[in-house]
Amino acid sequence: MEATLFTFPSSKPPSSQTLTLTLKSHFKNPLLARPTSHFPTLHHKPPTSIRAAISRTKKEETVDTVKQQLQDCHLLAGIKYKGFTVKQFQELRQVLPDSTKLIVAKNTLVFKAIEGTKWEPLKPCMKGMNAWLFVHSEEIPAAIKPFRSFQKEKKLENDFSGAVFEGKFYAPEEFKALESLPTRAEIYATLLGSLKGPATAVVATLQAPARDLVLLLKAYVKKLEENGGQ
Repeated sequence: MEATLFTFPSSKPPSSQTLTLTLKSHFKNPLLARPTSHFPTLHHKPPTSIRAAISRTKKEETVDTVKQQLQDCHLLAGIKYKGFTVKQFQELRQVLPDSTKLIVAKNTLVFKAIEGTKWEPLKPCMKGMNAWLFVHSEEIPAAIKPFRSFQKEKKLENDFSGAVFEGKFYAPEEFKALESLPTRAEIYATLLGSLKGPATAVVATLQAPARDLVLLLKAYVKKLEENGGQ
C-alpha cells in the first residue's frame, strides 16, 4: 500500500483538530459513499422456471375454459380476428345473444381441447388469428345473424373461418346452409302441420334430409314433454 506524505507550509505544526479534519477529508469511508451511475439499481425478475410455470398454468386454464364451453354446445365457429380493434370486439360481444360466448384463444390450445372429440373436424380453422364462437342454443341462425349484421354495419372483411355443427365441418362458403336452418317455431309448424294433414304430407316430411328430420323429431318430443305428453 502506498503511503501519502503530508507537508505543511508554515513552520507551526497543525493542531490535532486540523489534522483530524484533513485526514477525514482525505480518507473517505467507502461504506458511506453515495452510489454513482456506475452502479444502477437492479430490478430482479422471477427465475425462468417460475415464469415458465406461470405460462403453463395460463395455458392449462385456457384449455379448461374451452372444454367447459364445449359442454352443451351446439355449434363452434371460428371468426377471423386479425384487424379487429378492442372496441369492435367489445361491441360484437354486446350484440351477441346470451346463449353464445366469444373467446379469443390460440389455435394450438383450442385444438388441444377439441382433439379426440366430435369437434375435431374444426382442424382446418387452426391457422391465422381466430376468435371462437360457442353457441349454446339450437337456434343456430339467431346466433349467427348478429355477427352478419355487425359485419355489414362496420364494413368488416373479417369472416367465419369455418364451423362444426353436429360433427360436420362447414367451410365459410357453406355457412348459408347453417344460416337458413329452420327456427324452432318453423319446425313445430312443419311437423304439426304434416301430422294433421294427409298421409302424403307425412311421407314428404319423413323423406326430408336426415338432419332436418332429426331436428323436427327433437322439437316435437320436447314440445310433448313441455305439454305433459298431451
